[in-house]
Amino acid sequence: MASDEESPLVDQNQTGSQTINHGRDIHILSWAFLLIFLAYGAAQNLQSTLNTDGDLGTISLGILYTSFTVSSLFASAVVRKLGSKNALLLGTSGYWLYIAANLKPSWYTLVPASLYLGFAAAILWVGEGTYLTSTARSQANDRKLHEGTVIGHFNGEFWAIFATHQLVGNLLTLGLLKDGAHDLGTILMAFLKKRDAEETEEQRDSSVGLYTSLVSSVVTPLCDTRLLLIVPLIAYSGLQQAFVWAEFTKFFVQPYLGESGVGGAMAVYGVFDAICSLAAGRFTSGLTSITLIVSGGAILQGGTLIWLLNYSVPTGVLGVVYPLLVAAIWGIGDGVLMTQLNALLAMLFKHDMEGTFAQLKLWQSASIAVVFFLSPNISLQAMLFVMLAALLLSLACFLFLVLKVEKVFSSNRVA
Repeated sequence: MASDEESPLVDQNQTGSQTINHGRDIHILSWAFLLIFLAYGAAQNLQSTLNTDGDLGTISLGILYTSFTVSSLFASAVVRKLGSKNALLLGTSGYWLYIAANLKPSWYTLVPASLYLGFAAAILWVGEGTYLTSTARSQANDRKLHEGTVIGHFNGEFWAIFATHQLVGNLLTLGLLKDGAHDLGTILMAFLKKRDAEETEEQRDSSVGLYTSLVSSVVTPLCDTRLLLIVPLIAYSGLQQAFVWAEFTKFFVQPYLGESGVGGAMAVYGVFDAICSLAAGRFTSGLTSITLIVSGGAILQGGTLIWLLNYSVPTGVLGVVYPLLVAAIWGIGDGVLMTQLNALLAMLFKHDMEGTFAQLKLWQSASIAVVFFLSPNISLQAMLFVMLAALLLSLACFLFLVLKVEKVFSSNRVA
């Protein structure tokens, strides 16, 4: 199955004046993910507010992201074996099962579906990061463009289109979306071109043991100081996502806007996430631009966390405006983090795309799982303090990384 991934990135029959527009594959990839996540995003946002019997919704999400975390340990090996396109196709299956389980939610349906979705999601997202980065490099090489700029633009387009599932999925009813959206997304995936995962045929065909695979995808990347300094920011990106899904909708939206208001607030979140993702991607060209964008997003979210720590219940029209304003700010922050983290990893770790993106999903999903398991047991104020501390730590590590990379770059340039 993996041998078909060995097809060249550039058509060998093309003339020197003809080049492939690899952007077509990014359009397909982006719209496929949008369709797949339409119903799933709406279902996830409502878990903590609808499936409250025994905290079924929150606990099932915790199980999902725990499974996601464990599966991320070997996801890179699976993606290498299958190839990124086949991994994307396999990954969609978990979302069909999860939506089916939500039509009749119980411990016997949601828990098994969450376990399988965790595995499928790890495969899907490692495949996505690998495929997008490979496509961006092909576009840059074929058209003689700056690689960092193309990676930034492609990530911006993908995350902008993907984020609109929060808008569309929450404005439409889940019942309208449960049939067809996932099938359409999978069908679109089938139109993607196969891509080389940057491994030799010998590497693909060799029988690598599970232990060796785990060391290669999990332990070896963590020996790189650069990745260690990015891990706190990756973990925070997961924390801030889970905060919106589990805490924000429960404590700041539902009490003032009702259950129907959750969909509206998350639609606002999706709009600003999409706009910011597109804008951030367009301005991304290298480490300097990433530093400025990430710092701006961190300051914005930090200010919002401090505001929420001192949040007082508003009256009148402000009771509607404030939750929507926080949703908009959080959407901006998520757009910044997702586009810039993916671009940063793609630029810094070219030698092992599958392993690097597996690390991204490993730490993101682990931090998301922590929030879902902790949220029923700690106060909202305690959670906000944890978020603020995590943000400060991650920003400090990220800025130290920037200084370290710039110092190495300057030394090499002088030499």
